[in-house]
Amino acid sequence: MSDTNVAAMPAIKKPAKAVLKKKSNKSVFCRINDWLHLWLGLTSGIIVFIVSVTGCIYAFEKEIRSVTQPYQFVTPQDKAYISPSVLKSLAEKHQFGAKAGKPGSVIQGVQYPGKDKAAIATYRDKKTGYMMIYMNPYSGEIVKVKALEKDFFRIVLMGHFNLWLPRDVGQPIVSWAVLIFVVLLITGLVMWWPKNLKKANVDKSFKIKWKATFKRVNYDLHNVLGFYVVIGALIIAITGLYFGFKWVPKSIYWVASGGKTMPDRKGKFTSDTTVLLQPIAAAKITSPADTVWSRLYTQYKGQGSLQIQFPLTKSDAITATYNSQEGTFYKSLTRYFDQYTLKEIKANTIFNKPYEESNAADKLIRMNYDIHIGAIGGIAGKSLAFLISLICASLPVTGFIVWWGKRKKKSKKQKLQPKIAVDKSFVTAQ
Repeated sequence: MSDTNVAAMPAIKKPAKAVLKKKSNKSVFCRINDWLHLWLGLTSGIIVFIVSVTGCIYAFEKEIRSVTQPYQFVTPQDKAYISPSVLKSLAEKHQFGAKAGKPGSVIQGVQYPGKDKAAIATYRDKKTGYMMIYMNPYSGEIVKVKALEKDFFRIVLMGHFNLWLPRDVGQPIVSWAVLIFVVLLITGLVMWWPKNLKKANVDKSFKIKWKATFKRVNYDLHNVLGFYVVIGALIIAITGLYFGFKWVPKSIYWVASGGKTMPDRKGKFTSDTTVLLQPIAAAKITSPADTVWSRLYTQYKGQGSLQIQFPLTKSDAITATYNSQEGTFYKSLTRYFDQYTLKEIKANTIFNKPYEESNAADKLIRMNYDIHIGAIGGIAGKSLAFLISLICASLPVTGFIVWWGKRKKKSKKQKLQPKIAVDKSFVTAQ
């Protein structure tokens, strides 16, 4: 090429500003952690959102019910309750008419929640599911009949538990999503951890810059609020996994007990059917369930909630469940009695002995549900659980916005990548 041609060569246009891809200084561990946090979050986000929102709604279930469902209450009277067998008979006549007492038309249990509460007779219907008949325990009057499956909070609970899908489909989906959420909390904590303790980094990690741009505020809501709830969210998530995976309660118990196997949570105990061969002994007792109820009512001095489950077959035991503390379940005590001899059947289950006599591992398992909903801390605990669940519901939303913003920014950068411009006249001249 001659010097003349070189001189005639047009200058290559310089790009206004080349955008160069920054080389990441992150370690392999951090890059893997970030990748897991992103894609696991995108995979489980919608499910975590639904579970968290329904958890928020359900947090104050009892308090809201006490206002919206007045049929739960009656005026206390200075006289004895009507016995379980009588309430059972009245409820069966009301529900089943001429079929009362026949197979499929039997009340299965009666609960006395307290002196100012309606008694509740219960049974299962093939079409409508679990049925609850609210009755005045002093007069036997039917106050309300309710199909539990149509109750608002039951519907919310079904969304929380199985996404309103069939149980064998929805429950595993929710369980795995919550397990993924546990991983997200851990990977998120790793991402949040300040690289150094300079004031700028500390402020970025612990404070929300409300006067900044929307993107920055959204990022802070995800990053900062996520950190503040991480411990509470882990507790709620793990206690929720208790209901989804059998290995979770077993593992918790194994750790808490120092390597012991967890007893059954509930049991199935039978009466001694050989007593059926002794008609005289059997004839002495006209209503075994009433006798058991009367003994326990006297023993517990009429305080707390007492429920009697009637034996439905000749071999069933009478089941009595007592709870001395309203609003929580961890002090519930379940006892079993032979329907012929009325002798108590000893059992080795989690709820078969008083809470005070349980070991540390048993107590922890018994408290699981109350910890999960915050009831273990009273109204303050429920408020805290509500707030944590609300923030957990926001994390998939703010996280998605962060990802979407980075995605759009990356796309925009690719469009702005400089192209080397060459004068066409020079090419033609060649």
